[in-house]
Amino acid sequence: MRLGWARIAAVVTVVGSMGASGAVAWQLGSRPAERWIETLSRPERVKQLRIDDVIARLRLKPGDLLADIGAGSGAFTLPFARAVAPGGKVYAVEVDQALVDHIADRARTEDVANVTSVLGEFTDPNLPTQDIDLAFFHDVLHHIEDRSGYLKNLSRYIKSEGRIAVIERGHRRPDQREMHMSQEQVTGWMADVGFRLAEEYYLFDGGKWFVVYSRH
Repeated sequence: MRLGWARIAAVVTVVGSMGASGAVAWQLGSRPAERWIETLSRPERVKQLRIDDVIARLRLKPGDLLADIGAGSGAFTLPFARAVAPGGKVYAVEVDQALVDHIADRARTEDVANVTSVLGEFTDPNLPTQDIDLAFFHDVLHHIEDRSGYLKNLSRYIKSEGRIAVIERGHRRPDQREMHMSQEQVTGWMADVGFRLAEEYYLFDGGKWFVVYSRH
């Protein structure tokens, strides 16, 4: 996946538009794009994502417009794009130009035409539409330093009946304390921008949670 972020080394996240080197230096828990692609594309990791199960629970349908925030190597992006075709589109948002280019290359290679890669800004996903049906975060929101500010900006792009889905892990190592956040904190930030907890799925083990927020 993914913002004014802390100065530690570079993980896949979301928002930012200073190009690869600038974005990577200003996010929580960063690492270079090449290492992200290698880490996020491992077959054993992709299997653990349970992508088909996630898609089923999100009830995606043809024509939906999705924002995959902190899309990383595109693990969810391309399956999402297939799920919303025909007529739908996925905007794959990243802060690192190298990751934006990687997803665009994957989409071309795999002949998936309804993916648009977006270079976001630090505090804003910089989406080209305000008709998003679903914004999706997988293991990304904790990388954003100003989470409430980012969610406030994101909410402007989501249609009135749209949703925000978050998959996260609540606990982090002691040296990752600045990236720790609870489900209750996320629910509070969402409430501040007019979204309430609508659905909760117990799909994962190990303290990983999957929730969906809506305005209604």
